[in-house]
Amino acid sequence: MAERDREFVEFVEEAGAALRLTAFLVSGDRHRAEDVVQDVLYKLYLAWPRLQRVGNPVAYARRMVVNAAYDGRRRPWRREVMIADVPDRAAADDFTAGHADRDEVLDALRSLGPRQRACVVLRYYEDLSVEQTAELLGCSEGTVKSQAARGLDTLRRAIAQRRTSQAL
Repeated sequence: MAERDREFVEFVEEAGAALRLTAFLVSGDRHRAEDVVQDVLYKLYLAWPRLQRVGNPVAYARRMVVNAAYDGRRRPWRREVMIADVPDRAAADDFTAGHADRDEVLDALRSLGPRQRACVVLRYYEDLSVEQTAELLGCSEGTVKSQAARGLDTLRRAIAQRRTSQAL
């Protein structure tokens, strides 16, 4: 195996899972996330020698993943219609309750618009700064702050509304 290939394989082993999770959180669809990451990794492999000279391939890959997941949502011919599943509620003392809470947050996250979702995921899941998120999304810091704040507010309302409707 060539040195270039070995370095790329190491990069994928280190960053692949994080890139897939970011793509999933931004796109809201596990299969779409897999496709996005696969496409990005293919493009990264082709540009690998240049990326190593520039430095920080993880940040570059993350930006490509977010852009690909975000861009695909804007193209109407690529959109897929999601069908809501009827969730089974777990008992409060059930060990799966944590998974139910996670699913509840993921459902609420899917209700956000693409830009709000990207801002919330990058700021609060990826733990990027406002400046890093703005650079990654190609927008102003003020846009990141407002989109993240609105996204969090929407998430809180969606979760509260869901819990209220389930309690009735």
